[in-house]
Amino acid sequence: MSATPVTVRYFAGARAAAGVDTETRAAGTLDELVGQLVDAHGERLARVLTACSFLVDGTQTRNRALVLEPGAVVDVLPPFAGG
Repeated sequence: MSATPVTVRYFAGARAAAGVDTETRAAGTLDELVGQLVDAHGERLARVLTACSFLVDGTQTRNRALVLEPGAVVDVLPPFAGG
């Protein structure tokens, strides 16, 4: 599988754990991307990612085998509290 450039946008607790708002990575699948994010940002982000939802180009997915298209935008959304 060929790696393709994607933009990762972090929100709320995921942003705090990653220490950045956005970044660009090259990955072939969502699972590969998540592995890179954990390698880059460590255990704190790894814990947050276990509870996160992912939007790929605005569509929620739980499919970690999803093939990422060139230029995809991946939003990392932790659970939100409040009412």
